[in-house]
Amino acid sequence: MWARRAHFAHNTDPRRDIAVEVKIGVQHAPREIVLESAQTAEEVESSVTEALAGKAKLLSLTDEHGRKVLVPADRIAYVELGEPTTRRVGFNAAL
Repeated sequence: MWARRAHFAHNTDPRRDIAVEVKIGVQHAPREIVLESAQTAEEVESSVTEALAGKAKLLSLTDEHGRKVLVPADRIAYVELGEPTTRRVGFNAAL
């Protein structure tokens, strides 16, 4: 019974329906890191600010699948935050 309630609560989390695209440029790397984050734009910005201010040696972000992305703070060239978008569910004939 408890597992059903926990599962239900997990599905009603409003943040799970929002994704923020994050692009991270890394010095001496040929490609940027691109991820969809389940974190809010404010949480991502706060993590980036702390890393660039020297409060953290690593920028740590979590993507929408729960995977962690770690970037050394002294190697960050730039961070671009996209607009929060609603995740689409199901099939879309217009695509």
